[in-house]
Amino acid sequence: MRHRVAGRRLSRPTGHRWALYRNQVTALLEHERMITTEAKAKEIRSLVEKVITLGKDGSLASRRRALQFVVDKSVVEKLFGEVAPRYADRAGGYTRLVKLGPRRGDNASMAQIELVER
Repeated sequence: MRHRVAGRRLSRPTGHRWALYRNQVTALLEHERMITTEAKAKEIRSLVEKVITLGKDGSLASRRRALQFVVDKSVVEKLFGEVAPRYADRAGGYTRLVKLGPRRGDNASMAQIELVER
């Protein structure tokens, strides 16, 4: 039984899954919009929100915690310099998930995840 076990496995071992999450969060923060499967988008949504909240704090400890998760140092600089100040007066809800329909090759449900404007 899997009572009270949160998250999806996405048919990957734990290390592979966390590497996927880190890469997708980094890509979303870099490009501010990406198209992926609906399950992956729903999983990275909460991770992106937590990283943006670290950016809003702005302390050195928060920067170091963000660098532990985000793969690219320039993306962390963008997070703390551009992205987080944009949401200074917003208490969560930094992302939007738009369902796009099935993918042609394997019928996987696709979604676009993006950072909201303000």
